[in-house]
Amino acid sequence: MKIDLNADMGEGFGAWRMGEDEALMEIISSANVACGFHAGDPLIMNNTALLAKARGIDLGAHVGFPDLAGFGRRQMNIEIKELCTYVTYQLGSLAAIARVAGHHMTHMSFHGALGNMVAADADMAAQLIRTVAAFDPEIIVSSSSSRAIETAASQNNLRVATTFLADRAYDDDCLLVPRKIANSVIKDPAAVLQRVRQLLEYGTVTSISGKVIKVSACSILLHGDTPGAVELARTVRTEIESAGGQIVPISKLMA
Repeated sequence: MKIDLNADMGEGFGAWRMGEDEALMEIISSANVACGFHAGDPLIMNNTALLAKARGIDLGAHVGFPDLAGFGRRQMNIEIKELCTYVTYQLGSLAAIARVAGHHMTHMSFHGALGNMVAADADMAAQLIRTVAAFDPEIIVSSSSSRAIETAASQNNLRVATTFLADRAYDDDCLLVPRKIANSVIKDPAAVLQRVRQLLEYGTVTSISGKVIKVSACSILLHGDTPGAVELARTVRTEIESAGGQIVPISKLMA
């Protein structure tokens, strides 16, 4: 079994650090980098791109709402044409920084509230995914389970790497439970590890209501801002490799 292990990265701002990116880079195979809207700034993006290149890690744009104060986790009512330009801006900024750093951008993902909205809204997904395809028809869309995103990607001939969020609860439709709901974020490392084991062994996840749902994931994501993220990521990697699995970057899995 081959699977990608990725994390959200570069989510500090200026002098403020968020997460332990350098340590996580030793464990993961793909990085989703904040592009300055929900977190991050040009210097952090550049440093993250250089780290990823040095470690042979895939580099992806993690695009979100222009919401530094709320870390991109608040829904925003933005007209779709404007939102499409925001997506293009974020993709372009990381692609340019990666190019100068001697690396390249392999994938993209939607962050936080924007990600939840796109995953549940077919019309929004259709327009934003069309924008992503117009920017780069070879880019891979990294996404949690979403019929809206998968349909839009298929219509635009884009590949989707379905990602399992090991530390987030799912509803009965295999969509992420909003963070405002109790127990939407799974903080117990043992519970997270058990969910990984269930995915690896059975290809399923148990929803917040107790329903067992099929998940066809080729990637596992852990949030870099979660307390104990490095040790948890190391434990998850050990679990995968102990089961005979191999950690492989998104671009190689989808080649």
